[in-house]
Amino acid sequence: MATVDLTESNDPYVLSPQEGGALLRGAPWTRLAIVGDSVAKGISEPRRGYRLDSWSDLVIAALREVRPELAHINLGRRDLVTAQVQESQLQQALDFKPDLVIALCGGNDGLRKVFDPDAAERDLEALFTPLRESSGTLVTSGFFDIIGNPHFDPRYRDMARERLAVLSQRMQAVSERLDAVYVDMQTHPTGREESVWSTDGIHLNARGQAVLGTEIIRALGARLGNA
Repeated sequence: MATVDLTESNDPYVLSPQEGGALLRGAPWTRLAIVGDSVAKGISEPRRGYRLDSWSDLVIAALREVRPELAHINLGRRDLVTAQVQESQLQQALDFKPDLVIALCGGNDGLRKVFDPDAAERDLEALFTPLRESSGTLVTSGFFDIIGNPHFDPRYRDMARERLAVLSQRMQAVSERLDAVYVDMQTHPTGREESVWSTDGIHLNARGQAVLGTEIIRALGARLGNA
C-alpha cells in the first residue's frame, strides 16, 4: 500500500479556517493582541504541502469566520526573554484595548546560560496579570517537547527538554491562577516528530505553525463550550 503524503488538507492535527470557525462560533472577541518572542511573531520556514502561514494567520482566519470585523496587532519580536516582552510590549498591548490576548514567550528564559525557574515564573505572572485583567481572555501556551527535533544541538537537548518542561509547568500554574486559557503543547504527539521543526533547530516550520494555531483554536473553542 502506498504511503499517503501528509499535507495541510489531510493532516489530522490541522484545522482549516472553516473548521476553526465552527469551533469558535459565538466568539465575542473583536480585538486581538499578540505579544511575545519569535514564537508569537511566527518565525518559520516552508514545508511541502503546507502554506507558509504563521499560527496567528490560522487563528485570525478562523476568528474572522465568525467575527469578520476582527482587528489585531502582533507585537512579537524574536530573541526576547519574558521581562523584555513586558518592558517593550505590555503598554502597547494595553493601549490597543484588546478583548483577547495571546501571549507566547518564555522559551528564551529557559535557554539562557543560567536558568532560574522561580524568577521565570515571577516574570510570567508580571506580564500575564495585567493582560488578563485588561482583556478578559488571555491565551498562553506550553512548549513542544523537542525530543523529535533532529536539528537541535544534541549536546544541549536533554538540558533544554528538562527546562522547557519545567517552564511549561510554571506557565500552566500561572495561567490557572489567572483563569487564562492554557494550551498544553508539551504532550502533543507532533512534538516527537521531525516534521514540525525548522532546520534552524529552534523554530516551528509551516506544519508546526499550523499545528500550534489549531491547538489555540481548539482551546478557545473549549473555553466557549464548543469543543
